[in-house]
Amino acid sequence: MTVPDWAQDAIFYQIFPDRFCNGNPANDPFNVQPWGRPPQLRGFQGGDLEGVIQKLDYLHDLGVTAIYFNPIFRAASNHRYDTHDYYEIDPKVGDLADFKRLITQAHGRGLRLILDGVFNHCGRGFFAFADLIENEADSPYRNWFHVKGFPLHAHDSDPPNYACWWDIKSLPKFNTANPQVRRYLLDVARYWIEQGADGWRLDVPSEIDDDFWAEFRAV
Repeated sequence: MTVPDWAQDAIFYQIFPDRFCNGNPANDPFNVQPWGRPPQLRGFQGGDLEGVIQKLDYLHDLGVTAIYFNPIFRAASNHRYDTHDYYEIDPKVGDLADFKRLITQAHGRGLRLILDGVFNHCGRGFFAFADLIENEADSPYRNWFHVKGFPLHAHDSDPPNYACWWDIKSLPKFNTANPQVRRYLLDVARYWIEQGADGWRLDVPSEIDDDFWAEFRAV
């Protein structure tokens, strides 16, 4: 993987999916807030991929040539940096069919799409961490994370006894030195490129081993 020529002088537009445009109210969460309400930490306002599709002409007219999305995969929060499933578009923003339609229509206007690669940490609902909470030392995913003891203090008021980003319990840190973890994350990166994404923005890359990124570039 190398930096493509188009990226050298691209004009990027960053989109926080939940707050950009609500194009399909049918996929809104039950507790959706009125559009334009002052933002709340845990509130959703219903922005989705359909809303982005509806605004592609507007973005093109602005002179935008590439869209960088904050995370769009299934997660608990509105920011979605606490990924639960790296292979599923969060239903609150759409589905794979919506994503592919967005890719097709964006590419038809000369727009590239960049996804947010959150590979340093995941959410507590990620399958491997959920298994670790349930099965503790017997979990086959024990070495996917940096665990200091059991039971995990994932949901109580005690300090975390596992590594997490900035000590935020909802963001357990991957053990990217584990070959199984690397294989999983690199497969994720490859999968979304194969689905039509044009590249990745990499979250907190300085907190992941350099040799991981060397392998990432080779995907």
